Amino acid sequence: MKLENDKLHAGMTVALFALILLVFTVVDIAEADRLFSQTENRILAQRPELSLEKVLDGSFEKEYESYATDQFVSRDTWVMLKTRMDIALQKKVIKGVYLASDGYLIEQHLPQEYDGELIDKRLGQLAELTQRYPQSLVMLAPTADNILAEKLPDYAVSYDQSRLMEQIKGRIGEEHVIDLFPTLREHREEYIYYRTDHHWTTLGAYYAYLQWALKVGYPPRDYDPQDLETVSDSFLGTLHSRINLPMEGDEIQIFPRTNRRAVKITYDFNRETTSYYEPSYLEGKNQYGYFLDDNHGFIEIETAYYAEGRELFIIKDSYANSLIPILAPHYEKIYVLDLRYYNGSLFSLMDKYVTDNRVSVLVMYNCIHFLEDFSYR
Repeated sequence: MKLENDKLHAGMTVALFALILLVFTVVDIAEADRLFSQTENRILAQRPELSLEKVLDGSFEKEYESYATDQFVSRDTWVMLKTRMDIALQKKVIKGVYLASDGYLIEQHLPQEYDGELIDKRLGQLAELTQRYPQSLVMLAPTADNILAEKLPDYAVSYDQSRLMEQIKGRIGEEHVIDLFPTLREHREEYIYYRTDHHWTTLGAYYAYLQWALKVGYPPRDYDPQDLETVSDSFLGTLHSRINLPMEGDEIQIFPRTNRRAVKITYDFNRETTSYYEPSYLEGKNQYGYFLDDNHGFIEIETAYYAEGRELFIIKDSYANSLIPILAPHYEKIYVLDLRYYNGSLFSLMDKYVTDNRVSVLVMYNCIHFLEDFSYR
């Protein structure tokens, strides 16, 4: 009798499992593949093309695994459930994100990921740049794990970006470097980094602007942090996308005076607009794209300010997007290059626009993106 019951239970288990697989298969077939995940803010893998060559070299299996993972039924819900399970198991870091205090999500950067060879390569490229264009300044923003260290879980480890800054100073000279560590540490109790995203806030960019103005010797504009205007309070950023838990949204803020004068901005040599801000992004997931229409290979800005013919050439990542509207009044023209989206020769392009010492050069990245993305070879 017991043997028959065991067989019955085993059969029911197999049948239930088969039914679940059947249901998921039917739903998966019925649902159209998604191209883009609003939650994760990225393009999803699409069904790979089947070919004998791909099967033989193993690439089809890898591509299909990525496709099946990205297109899995109710993927966003499963991501949330997995995160809840990890939290129940008292995990403090999930998908490379620390669950920090005061409701902060802080990206993890492990020391072993940034070895000496990579650092030497980036320092060499900076040295070549500053030798070729002596009017260059380098301003790298530390990420939140280095500034908001008190919010990290116990025993959390981070790559020491202040040491990177000292290495840069030693290689290209302090006269070329704007060190943001002291001022950002001084204001660490303020809202200088988003809680759900890896970027700094407009307030964080403002404190960087003050250090930049001090370095270049320009009297800073009279921006007042008390005047910051909130254009959205529902921003859920890139770090939230990794864990997909219900959270209170971040605030996107601007200084209103940066939006009072029409400018001429040309994106990628062809599309023009008259504002630093693109409101349509506030209706979707990628709200940080509100600044400078997200990311472009090349942007040319005519600021409508008289600045004695001064111009600025910026080599940057997205950290610069919220900074540029603040420093723009100091220049008549600003050229903005994002090497991640530009396929041409850096120096050929710079020689076209950096024609004399009236055109300053600014390298503006966060420290991690500088190591990962600053490569003009």
